[in-house]
Amino acid sequence: MRRALRPALAFAAIVSSAAAFAQSAPPDPAPPMVGDKPLMQVKPHAAKSETKSAAGKNQPMAVRLQACLEIDDGTKERLNCYDEVIKPEPKEKAAAAKRVVDCKFTKEEDERLACYNGFVESMPKLPKS
Repeated sequence: MRRALRPALAFAAIVSSAAAFAQSAPPDPAPPMVGDKPLMQVKPHAAKSETKSAAGKNQPMAVRLQACLEIDDGTKERLNCYDEVIKPEPKEKAAAAKRVVDCKFTKEEDERLACYNGFVESMPKLPKS
């Protein structure tokens, strides 16, 4: 009886392996072409926008400056908040600021904070996004 099972077992192994080869995935279709070159697909950089905080750089400058008003007045933290939005570039003899971005030239920290406060507090309130 053992001899009768060997051919049947061999036949079953061949049939099942042939079925496995027949079920393999078909080759990938050719990529879409533009003329004689493959079409290039660009994916958005979602990871960068997700890492930014609510007061991130993707908001308008005025909204980011107004967010600094929530920090206690006269503190180093508020000045640091303003300095993150507008990088300071102190000059020895800074002229009187005519715009909020001109405050970055003020060398003395207390004067720079007062300069920012004067402009930002007079801005109309913008909606936060």
